[in-house]
Amino acid sequence: MSATMKQDFGAKPTERRETDNYRAEYVTSFVDKWDELIDWESRARSEGDFFIQVLKERGAKRVLDVAAGTGFHSVQLMEAGFDVVTADGSPEMLAKAFENGRKRGHIMRTTQADWRWLNRDIYGRYDAVVCLGNSFTHLFRENDRRKALAEFYSALNHDGVLLLDQRNYDAILDHGYSSAHTYYYCGDNVSVAPEHVDEGLARFQYAFPDKSTYHLNMFPLRKAYVRRLMREVGFQTIDTYGDFKETYHEAEPDFFIHVACKKYVEEVR
Repeated sequence: MSATMKQDFGAKPTERRETDNYRAEYVTSFVDKWDELIDWESRARSEGDFFIQVLKERGAKRVLDVAAGTGFHSVQLMEAGFDVVTADGSPEMLAKAFENGRKRGHIMRTTQADWRWLNRDIYGRYDAVVCLGNSFTHLFRENDRRKALAEFYSALNHDGVLLLDQRNYDAILDHGYSSAHTYYYCGDNVSVAPEHVDEGLARFQYAFPDKSTYHLNMFPLRKAYVRRLMREVGFQTIDTYGDFKETYHEAEPDFFIHVACKKYVEEVR
């Protein structure tokens, strides 16, 4: 694991708008605090079995977790009986995920992979690809987003499903930031809030009880745009949930979850 302890966004952090910067953002000291931020037990209670049920309803057995982070969803899915392969672009995150899995009695199969070349580094086909934790917003260029979605699509079996979530950036851009911190970032006394927002950047600050602060630069993806990209890549049907609910007012949810199915649906003429 890298010994890097300090993030580096350069002299003008709000001008740092490139996909590859994610490697420098997840420094060891931040990764070590990530579980404090999400609080596994609280997050498990808030999510319930939403993702497990979505996957079971679609008959999924073999799952690729492409944004594993510190391993929360990989462990949840393994304990629910799924055959899981765990991937992430950050070696620091993968090392932490493996350690977290081992503490809970699991030996994870981990692969470091950049989504844009996912199928170069992973093998076989999967019933489901899950990309959770607002991770897709690390991609700053449209070409990167299209390539990543195409790689997810290619990694799926013919009737596979992609689960991808994102912050409700529409509400942040149009109405300002507010969050109940009910579902994703459940840690006690941890503050998560945007430091800067415009149409091309959402720069979030994460402040911890020990006074340490970290930042992530992310692209504020609008919901309709993500759904359009998914369709253009080839996903046939896309259902979008707001904070795990099927019906919601657009400005209310903190997060959207897209469930995109690859299964071919013939047009009825």
